[in-house]
Amino acid sequence: MAKDYEIRPEQSVELLKELHILTRDGKLNQDSRRKLKQVYHLVQFIEPLIREVVADKGDVTVVDHGAGKSYLGFILYDLVLKALEVGEVIGIETREELVATTAALAEGLGFTRMRFINETVAESISNDAIGKQVDIVTALHACNTATDDAIRFALQKDARFIVLVPCCQAEVAAELRRVKAKLLAGTPLGEIVRHGIHTREFGSQLTNVLRCLLLEAHGYQLTVTELVGWEHSMKNELIVAKKGQRRGGARERAEALLEGFMLDGLRERFIY
Repeated sequence: MAKDYEIRPEQSVELLKELHILTRDGKLNQDSRRKLKQVYHLVQFIEPLIREVVADKGDVTVVDHGAGKSYLGFILYDLVLKALEVGEVIGIETREELVATTAALAEGLGFTRMRFINETVAESISNDAIGKQVDIVTALHACNTATDDAIRFALQKDARFIVLVPCCQAEVAAELRRVKAKLLAGTPLGEIVRHGIHTREFGSQLTNVLRCLLLEAHGYQLTVTELVGWEHSMKNELIVAKKGQRRGGARERAEALLEGFMLDGLRERFIY
């Protein structure tokens, strides 16, 4: 069995060199192995979703938010979409120079069903060029509220699947610090925010719980797990959401959490 950092026979060596996963003489160093292992783990989760959509409708659109250098998009295209001969990858990235670089790389490799858009996640929601409906939305370590914007994008575009590796989001922790005195005076749960490090970590945890409840309220079935392979990062949570039937209760639980922790000011962020 191939190791999880080995080059696959069907992969483009030229792509891996351009992504600096391989050196110019085709070698892997330790950092490259870690990068490749990370992306392979994500491909392992996303490839079945792509194949399910293609089997159902004969095509697939994947939108990757906060794409950066588009490691994930390129390798998904190279390992999955290239052989399927259908499907499109759209990378959304705010840094204009990265958009130009990735677009040039895709053109040079003949990856004709990849395109890149220089926008924020929030701006992309109203971009008609993307289309009214997409199939799979990914947001991997999209910082601060960009993960929340990606969720809003996915809901607006009626995505069948959403794959999130959430990053830092300071809003909830900041609000918890603001109401800290009231929480400490009003409930034993206030002890959670007595110390700054606990406030930060609990704020991050609560943010992801509220994100999950939002997705459930919109009819998504969730798998929440650890993304093995991101050992170098503390942000190691993987949320995979699949569109299903809307079920009651999730919205009410989210409202109860916001009320219980005096976070009513964030209602529009997590309940809509």
